[in-house]
Amino acid sequence: MIEGQEGVTWEQWLALAEATEAAGLEGLFRSDHYRSIVRGEPAGALDAWATLAALAARTERIRLGTMVSPVTFRPASVLAKNVVTVDHVSGGRVELGIGAGWYELEHETYGFRFGTARDRVDELDRQLAEITRQWTEAADIRPAPAQQPRPPIIVGGRAKPRTVALAVRFADEYNTVSPSVDEARERRQRVADAAREAGREPLRFSMMTGCVVGRDAGEVAERLAAIDGITGRRAEPPPISGTLEEVVERLRQYQTAGVERAMLQHLHHEDVEMVGLLGEVAAALRP
Repeated sequence: MIEGQEGVTWEQWLALAEATEAAGLEGLFRSDHYRSIVRGEPAGALDAWATLAALAARTERIRLGTMVSPVTFRPASVLAKNVVTVDHVSGGRVELGIGAGWYELEHETYGFRFGTARDRVDELDRQLAEITRQWTEAADIRPAPAQQPRPPIIVGGRAKPRTVALAVRFADEYNTVSPSVDEARERRQRVADAAREAGREPLRFSMMTGCVVGRDAGEVAERLAAIDGITGRRAEPPPISGTLEEVVERLRQYQTAGVERAMLQHLHHEDVEMVGLLGEVAAALRP
């Protein structure tokens, strides 16, 4: 999971994608922001869906998607068409993570309407309905997605009632951000209960959280120091950090709590070598 708004260049995107495929990882997801959050000026963002379309043409296996695309950036029809385009370019490897949006400053900078939190969640509801309609019901909208019946949709949050209800109605996966193990277990149960009450199959349950991994304690310390340099302050270590063995053990705890997929946020995107270590972590966790 790469924070694309933090000045990731096209050359760096290519290197990260190539490393992701070589490491045997399932996918490469990216944020969809237009203005830097961590590094500040002059860091900026290449557009998420334009980047994913380009990466789709340069990769062969990995899944590609957003975590998450705010409904405030694009009309529903534009977002639906962007996703279908990447779906065709990639041969059916795209996923749509979609959310209400939260970063007011980038809306001011780029002239997007921000509105209230309720406005944005209402728009999320409307866009999910329209995107789903276009992908599955609209006979006059072509081409249809490469994946049938449609590309996977991910909705996320902290398992509050409204986002859970939207996910149960429209999505294939519920993603929660930076939970503790106990929080992950509790949130998964809420989502599972809501799906059962709605009479539908369980949603895949995933999380997005920060991660730093090294081969030994010294390498971990170096990577944590690099993140401190990026943020300009001494920060708390990411929720999942440590040696290969420590990170594997921590993720096993989340597996036991019901987390089926982890999007591991890699803030130091220049450090391509860590992607290879994440591949080793993933291999150790496979059945």
